[in-house]
Amino acid sequence: MDLAQKSDMEILAVAAPIMDKLMDASTAIDYERHIRDFTERAKGILSKDAFQSICEQYQRSKGYFSKREFVAVFKRPESVAVVWRQWFTKVPGEFVAELVLVQHDGRYLVDHVMIF
Repeated sequence: MDLAQKSDMEILAVAAPIMDKLMDASTAIDYERHIRDFTERAKGILSKDAFQSICEQYQRSKGYFSKREFVAVFKRPESVAVVWRQWFTKVPGEFVAELVLVQHDGRYLVDHVMIF
């Protein structure tokens, strides 16, 4: 079934474990594990050095990822964007966690991910 045709909860069931893996790999500063489910386009944007720098900076300033709450799914013809509220361990307040998924050769791949 085409990803954009799935219900929000079906999409979340796919996206949440992928986001969990990304956050775990980011916490461990494990680049290879972090990009495992990236599209070639996404891999081309995030270098190993940039990834390490981003992880060290957010861990120093914000701490680690803590809880996350689902907000919405935005469906597009070729992708879906999933948005959560995200909290960190060192700073108060809510942040936005966003993941864009596409389907390629029967796999769900990350085309964009950002916490801001």
